[in-house]
Amino acid sequence: MQLNLVDSGGGSAVILLHGMFGSLSNLGSVSRYLSKDFRVISLDLRNHGKSGHDSVMDLPSMALDLIETLDSLNIARAAVLGHSLGGKVAMQAALNFPERVEKLIVADISPVRYKQTHSDVLDGLIAVDQTKLNSRLEADEILSNFEADANVRGFLLTNLVRRKKSEFQLRLNVSAIAKNYYDGLMAAPVGAPFGGPALFLKAEDSAYIQDKHRSEISTLFPKANIQVIPNVGHWLHVEDPKTFNKIVAGFLS
Repeated sequence: MQLNLVDSGGGSAVILLHGMFGSLSNLGSVSRYLSKDFRVISLDLRNHGKSGHDSVMDLPSMALDLIETLDSLNIARAAVLGHSLGGKVAMQAALNFPERVEKLIVADISPVRYKQTHSDVLDGLIAVDQTKLNSRLEADEILSNFEADANVRGFLLTNLVRRKKSEFQLRLNVSAIAKNYYDGLMAAPVGAPFGGPALFLKAEDSAYIQDKHRSEISTLFPKANIQVIPNVGHWLHVEDPKTFNKIVAGFLS
């Protein structure tokens, strides 16, 4: 599947992959910063944003989406940066297609199977998706029964789009995400080790990259460097964009 994209800047290609329930706009500050020196291509993952929908949703399929999109742009090799789920897709692409990935940057995710998380959020999105919505407020009221944090709800409802004059709908393929959530999206990337340069950025206040994951990281990515960004949570690129962008640009250069 060729993915929806925004292409900016010029120079060596850098691909940006967002996280679960997000879209390419989530990495907008990273794109703007890097596009001063690189050609930055931000992608919507399948079943997200403006990319196509498909009932199949696993890491190998999503990694192939990345490669097919690179092919459509006539890009032989690129650096790939992924956050959260996007980081898993980036890792899988590096493992399956090492000749296409020049450098790998993984933001706050490890190459391990995670226990099912966000189940309340997913239940809330299913409830929103199954309701004929007349306003954003109505969607937020439904979602508030499952998620108390208004900031999280605000992020999730960036996926709400107007379909008709007075009708709203989620652009996420919620049913496909729910169907594949545990077996497909929580799974660990697998493959032969990637021998290229790799940088793992851990958010200090997040538990997504733990000391016990270091063996899996070093096994699959023997040249990986793990760097901790202090005083940030899982949304490290949003909470401290200056530090995040400086580290990423330095690694790419």
